[in-house]
Amino acid sequence: MLKSFLRISRTLLAATLLVVLGAGAVLAQAPTPPEDSRLPESRSSPQMSFAPLARKTTPAVVNIYTSKAVRARRGPTLFDDPFFRRFFGEMIPPGSNGPRDRAQNSLGSGVIVRPEGLIVTNAHVIEGADQITVVLADRRQFPAQVIGSDERTDLAVLRIANVDGPLPHLELGDSDALEVGDLVLAIGNPFGVGQTVTSGIVSALARTNVGVSDINSFIQTDAAINPGNSGGALVNLDGRLIGINTAIFSRSGGSHGIGFAIPSTMVRAVISGLAKGDGRLMRPWLGAFFRAVTADDASALGLARPAGALIESVYAKGPAARAGLRPGDVVMALNKHEIDDDRALRYRIATIPVDEAATIKYWRKGAIKEEKVVLDAPPEDPPRDLTRIGGSTPLTGAVVANMSPLLAEELGLDHFLPGVYVMQVAGGSPAARFGFRPADAIREVNGRSIGAGSDLVAALKGAADRWAMTIERGGQKMSLVVGR
Repeated sequence: MLKSFLRISRTLLAATLLVVLGAGAVLAQAPTPPEDSRLPESRSSPQMSFAPLARKTTPAVVNIYTSKAVRARRGPTLFDDPFFRRFFGEMIPPGSNGPRDRAQNSLGSGVIVRPEGLIVTNAHVIEGADQITVVLADRRQFPAQVIGSDERTDLAVLRIANVDGPLPHLELGDSDALEVGDLVLAIGNPFGVGQTVTSGIVSALARTNVGVSDINSFIQTDAAINPGNSGGALVNLDGRLIGINTAIFSRSGGSHGIGFAIPSTMVRAVISGLAKGDGRLMRPWLGAFFRAVTADDASALGLARPAGALIESVYAKGPAARAGLRPGDVVMALNKHEIDDDRALRYRIATIPVDEAATIKYWRKGAIKEEKVVLDAPPEDPPRDLTRIGGSTPLTGAVVANMSPLLAEELGLDHFLPGVYVMQVAGGSPAARFGFRPADAIREVNGRSIGAGSDLVAALKGAADRWAMTIERGGQKMSLVVGR
């Protein structure tokens, strides 16, 4: 269930002290400090034991068990033998070799973030689950309801009910305040052995090339994380939640010291959006298409180094246009957070509530400028107008829609380009046999430009026995000719 990662084991120094007195050396045991003083109060404080921190935080970390029905077909059996069927055919139980449902169980971890029973975990932990059971640290079990799930950040919010009184929970910390070298604890249920606490440091920040989720800026840690830790807590020395453990980098499936956690800044934004109860997370929208600044871009624009996000196009009615941003501007910071590339900008936008104003700094013609921008929800303009293609055409069996900023956001597209896009392809249909895929853009049919679903339907009907089509996939145009 958990995506694979690496870990380098580390050992904390033992609580003994070497004291040199005069010409001789005496090994003396350090006096045992009061329990409360063993918990460091700052980055400079010595750490003698994580026990007080573990006692404080582990009750809020839960085990999550999921179950889903999977269709499986049995292999050949004695019932398939013609001789057997000849004599015992009527006695053979029906469906003895047909597809059957089997239960597929998996496990992960989660964190209670509100005393009434709100839990955050990874989206991949509960993906496709028919039944979710949450087991608390005190062994109480509760069925859980999915409030919402966001695949683009790999976060999900659950709720358990009928609990007696407030539950232990973790307050969200400020992941933006982390520094490389900070001590952290990882808490979870690796391999299903039970709740486990491991320690480590923050190895790196703002990791974006992990390939786990679409919108990300991961905390990297060397605290041991293994399968089953997914959705568990990464806590700082204040006992606050500063990340949700998500992935490890591993070639063997075990921990080798490179683990990744979703920062609490993103966790807070997703919880706030999904906890409203409608199951939908509405992310803010800048209304611009941007990319990373290359070395050639930096040289041409007069930048000291290749940093920031270069705006390539601006949606006419969007927030960027209203703030006066134009193609060629380079976004350097958003709300005082430095922007290194397009991924960093996408992440920072996603952490801002819809309709909230943000301060954007950008480079234009050799100077830094600053503007306020109110980040709207992306509009559905034009309406998507879902259309199922029937008849006898190469696209029969496909569902198409008009692209809009909102639909682009739902599909996880980084840009908005108008047109008609494939949304679904039925298995075994002509569209599937001809290789059409979701997110394919249909640009032309028999030389006719396709701007809306109605254009596509009319063009397909007008082509009786020959279809010459231009398709755009991943920024590349392709041609398809079917018929004579």
